[in-house]
Amino acid sequence: MSQHPTDTVAFSMAAPLAGPAPEVAVSNDMVKRGLMVAPVLIAVCGLVWGADGAWSCAYAIAIVLVNFALASGIVAVTAKISLQLMMASILLGYILRLGLIFLAVYLVKDARWISLPALGATIIFTHLGLLVWELKYVAISLAYPGLKPKTKSLTNIDLRK
Repeated sequence: MSQHPTDTVAFSMAAPLAGPAPEVAVSNDMVKRGLMVAPVLIAVCGLVWGADGAWSCAYAIAIVLVNFALASGIVAVTAKISLQLMMASILLGYILRLGLIFLAVYLVKDARWISLPALGATIIFTHLGLLVWELKYVAISLAYPGLKPKTKSLTNIDLRK
């Protein structure tokens, strides 16, 4: 059985990606959760490392949240242009974002208000903690890319009852 050339849809890596940008919703959700947990983290760091630890923790949380926002922004903007550009931008963006984190730490490493252990611990654990926490809320499905739907859909209803 032969298909007519107009019956098939061509896929091109140079074409833009159609549809919504779920990475922006996921990133916004992580930023929201990061802001919710920030006062607790700052208080804990303040108890462990004093006022310098609290200021360092707040600075580290800002670094992490900006990093997540930049990552999703890069994907959202470049996916509308082409998948090739998106993949190249993700790789280059990762390296640049690591450089920005390094620069943000380097610029304050000798400041009187900084506690390097608090800063380093907060950067590492906030990145990992928010990513692991977000796994609970992300739908790993092509039916619902991005965040899991908040309302029950027909596919979630058990019809055997």
